[in-house]
Amino acid sequence: MKAILLYGHGARNPEWAEPFHRIRAAIKSRDPKALVEPGFLELMRPSFDEGVACLVDQGATEIVVVPIFMAAGSHVKKDLPQLAANAMDRHPGLVIELAAPVGEAESVLAAMADYALKAQPDA
Repeated sequence: MKAILLYGHGARNPEWAEPFHRIRAAIKSRDPKALVEPGFLELMRPSFDEGVACLVDQGATEIVVVPIFMAAGSHVKKDLPQLAANAMDRHPGLVIELAAPVGEAESVLAAMADYALKAQPDA
């Protein structure tokens, strides 16, 4: 069964994770049976490993990791492949694939350009 892990850096402020919860809710509203969880590199829970374990416990055999990053820096190019390899070692038979960061998707870039063109200062 295929699943999605929303991968993020993490932050000390718990409100920082709110967009991840909103993305997860949007996915679930489109497909209530979708297996989707967040997983953070540091400072927040669930950790990447905890997110993977949660998905495996729900029956996932294949996980697509979607980095919620603007671009592929060292956390995506270096840390993420190692985290994925370690998780596959811990969960025999699990396949983890890595998507490009959301900030590199043309549709996301177009949405940000539209937003910037219409942006208004906070009142």
